[in-house]
Amino acid sequence: MNEWFVPSFGPPRFRVAVGLLFLPYTGMVLSFTVIGSMLAETIHWDRVAAIVVIYFLALGIGAHALDALGSQAVKPWGAVFSKRQLWVVAAVSVVVAYAIGIYYIVRYAPLLGVIAVLEGFFLLAYNLEWFRGRFHTNAWFAFAWGFLPVLAGYVIQTNSLSLAIVLVAMAMAALSLVEINASRPYKALKRGADGLTTEGRAQAAQLEVILKSVSLGVILLGIALLIWRWTL
Repeated sequence: MNEWFVPSFGPPRFRVAVGLLFLPYTGMVLSFTVIGSMLAETIHWDRVAAIVVIYFLALGIGAHALDALGSQAVKPWGAVFSKRQLWVVAAVSVVVAYAIGIYYIVRYAPLLGVIAVLEGFFLLAYNLEWFRGRFHTNAWFAFAWGFLPVLAGYVIQTNSLSLAIVLVAMAMAALSLVEINASRPYKALKRGADGLTTEGRAQAAQLEVILKSVSLGVILLGIALLIWRWTL
């Protein structure tokens, strides 16, 4: 509740609802899909909008609701929303996301189906910590929410892959790795914010700068590429 992206105003349910979206990090993933889309030779703008909506529903809402339900011992959002409410939110958002995705898979980009299956697996295995949390690691986080979204953005446009787009996806995965490696210790420090030493507060501030810089940088890159291609 005291992380930098959670509003400091409003009732608890509002603050938690906004916090659950993890907007800066969700913004990074949405930007990854835009970056992948903008690298296609020909851009279909309805597909750009579609892949952004798909990831916002499936990741921004669905995956984060599932994460709040996961088997982790620490429940940072407490019991503001019941398990039933979180399950309903997750199920509805993911079903709608996949309904949109299936339409584009069938009509234009069958290869997107492979990515959809992989993302569906990580949506459950990562956030619900299946297989004793084997896939709830920083490396799989970077693959699922950094590497694959770039490919998804490109594939929905072209139904193909190239070496260049794979390298761009690897670069975005590396930025995701920076984000998650800074995020985990930052969260741990913020949980004990009241008892932090001067050194601990300084470390938390440094990690917060890293998180803000990485997320803002990726989002600005996505917006810049979007403007560039729109105005060509």
